Amino acid sequence: MSDVDRVIGFTIASRSARGRLVRLGPVMEQILAAHGYPPAIEKLLAEALVVTALLGTTLKTDDGQMTLQAQTNGGAIELLVCDYKGGELRGYVKHDPDKIASLPHDPDLKALFGDGYLAITFDQDLTGERYQGIVPLEGACLADAIEHYFAQSEQIPSLVRTALSGEMAGGILVQHLPEGEVGRERLHVRHDHPEWEHVSIIAHTVSADELTDSALPLENLVWRLFHEEDEVRILEAPKLRKGCRCDMEHVRSVVMRFPEDERAEMADEHGVISVDCAFCSKIFPIRI
Repeated sequence: MSDVDRVIGFTIASRSARGRLVRLGPVMEQILAAHGYPPAIEKLLAEALVVTALLGTTLKTDDGQMTLQAQTNGGAIELLVCDYKGGELRGYVKHDPDKIASLPHDPDLKALFGDGYLAITFDQDLTGERYQGIVPLEGACLADAIEHYFAQSEQIPSLVRTALSGEMAGGILVQHLPEGEVGRERLHVRHDHPEWEHVSIIAHTVSADELTDSALPLENLVWRLFHEEDEVRILEAPKLRKGCRCDMEHVRSVVMRFPEDERAEMADEHGVISVDCAFCSKIFPIRI
C-alpha cells in the first residue's frame, strides 16, 4: 500500500520537540500538470508545496488559511504563491521563460529570485487573527529559507528538509519548543540546547529515499527516527488534495463587484469577460 498525499504530526514531550512529516504524489502531479513548467520551476513548486503542507497543517482549525508567497527583484521568477486551507493545496509560479532557460541545471534561490523575499501568512477566519512573517530568500533551497524564517521571525530552533524523487516529494519539519508558560518570557530558546541537539542530530539522519518512499508509512518513519524515546505521540492531519476555490459562481460574484462601465471595458465583442485562474489554468467565461 502506498502512503502519499498525507501529513502526520508528532510530539516528543520529554525533549520539548514537535514535528511534521509529509509525502506528496498524485496531488502534486495534478497541480504541476496544470501548467507546462520547465524542470527547474517544477522542482521549485514541488518543494514549495511540501513546505506549504508542513506549515499549513499546523493550523488548528479548517477555517484557517496559510499562504506562502515569494517575490523577486531582478530574478527569473516574478511570483511564487502556494496556499493551504482545510486539506487543500494549490500553487502557481509566474516566471520569465528566457531567464529560466539561461540558468544552470540546479539553480539556487539567488539565481531564481534575485534579491527576493519570502512572506508566510497565517489567517484565521473565525477569529480574524492574521500573522505574517517576512524573510529574505537566502540559501540553496526553500527549506533553507524556511529555517531562516523560524530563526528570525519565530525564534524557534527548527530543522526543515525536503526531497524530490520522480513523481514523489516529501519533507520533515522538527522544532524545539521554548520552555516557559504561554504568555511569559521564552526561556532557553537557543540552538545549542542539549534536548534540541539530540533531536536535531537524529532528524538529520532521515534520507531522501525515506521521505519519498511511498511504501514506507509515515508512522513507521517516525518510529525509525525516534523509537528510543520514552513516548512519541502521533497527530493525524487531514488527507491532502488538490484545491482551487474558483468556480463559476465565485468568479461571477467577483466580476459583478466592478462598476458597469469597467465591466464593459473588460468584455469582448460578444459581451463576455474571460477570467483566467492562474492556479488551475482554467478560463471562466462570464457574460455580462
